[in-house]
Amino acid sequence: MPGLVAAETAIADSYVVEEGETVDGLEVVGATVVVRGTVDGDLSGVAADVTVAETGVVTGDVNVAAANVDIAGRVDGDVSAAGAAIVLAETAVVGGEFTVGAADVTIAGNVAGNVVVGADTIRVAETAVGGGDLRYDGDISGVEDAAVAGSVVRDDSIGGVNVGVGVAPWVVDGALVVYGFIANFALGAALLLVLPGFSRAVADRAISDPLRSGGVGLLAILALPVVLVLLALTLVGIPFAVAGAVLFGLFAWVALVYGRFALGSWLVARTGGDNRWVALTVGLLLGALFGLLPIVGGVIDGVVSLVGLGALLLVLYARYGRGSREEPAPGAGDDVETGGVPPAA
Repeated sequence: MPGLVAAETAIADSYVVEEGETVDGLEVVGATVVVRGTVDGDLSGVAADVTVAETGVVTGDVNVAAANVDIAGRVDGDVSAAGAAIVLAETAVVGGEFTVGAADVTIAGNVAGNVVVGADTIRVAETAVGGGDLRYDGDISGVEDAAVAGSVVRDDSIGGVNVGVGVAPWVVDGALVVYGFIANFALGAALLLVLPGFSRAVADRAISDPLRSGGVGLLAILALPVVLVLLALTLVGIPFAVAGAVLFGLFAWVALVYGRFALGSWLVARTGGDNRWVALTVGLLLGALFGLLPIVGGVIDGVVSLVGLGALLLVLYARYGRGSREEPAPGAGDDVETGGVPPAA
């Protein structure tokens, strides 16, 4: 029997609507999103891969940002997508318009409305059917063999994925969020593999003393620009100011990842878990979600970053500064691979 569940809003590493399952609308942030069943409403999301399988049905619109978007099923509404590679398979049927921006786009299915594509490479298969006009910008091939009811027009004003494609602004922003998640995960994975004990110590410090960590992080953010400006005012100090700004940017990125890792560690520990990789994924996915929320999300992520920065500075000071004789944060003296996350406070 087909299942029917309430409207879904999810943050998950992998989210699958199985064949025979019906979801009443879906908003999801994750690494992989697959629809084999039915989404009764709109499908909106940010992910590394989004797939509407041949058995999949979306009764509303599809608005997604992903590295790879593959539509082989039926979409009753419009499709708006941004990504690296977008494929509309031969079995796909789109009841509305198909508006996409990507590096590589393949169109082989049926689109009832207009098609607007901005891409470096556009491939139109002979099985493609368009009920409206085809407007494009990029290198196109195969369009002469396709069945396009309207006109085929090259429009240089469309540009690429970032300009004038008609994709909703949040979709384009979402593509950047996906890229940021991947980059942050790569950095976080490197930190956990190379410095497991140190990383755990930073998370411990952030969880056990968030107010102090946040205060230290705020002081660092306020003080360092002043120091760099003072250095830049002297001819001798200009190279040091430039180098300091670059190094602080890298340092702030590490602090951002540590802050999100600490948040994920706290949440995972509260549920009884102890897997640092799950903690890293949860923290970074929440950070990606914060990036999609206007104002409030930025404030929350800013606080998380300040706590991460302060915790990082406190652990470094405890280990290598005058406070190195002090008792280190829990786990700070163990750089052995453990796989766990700090316990909940």
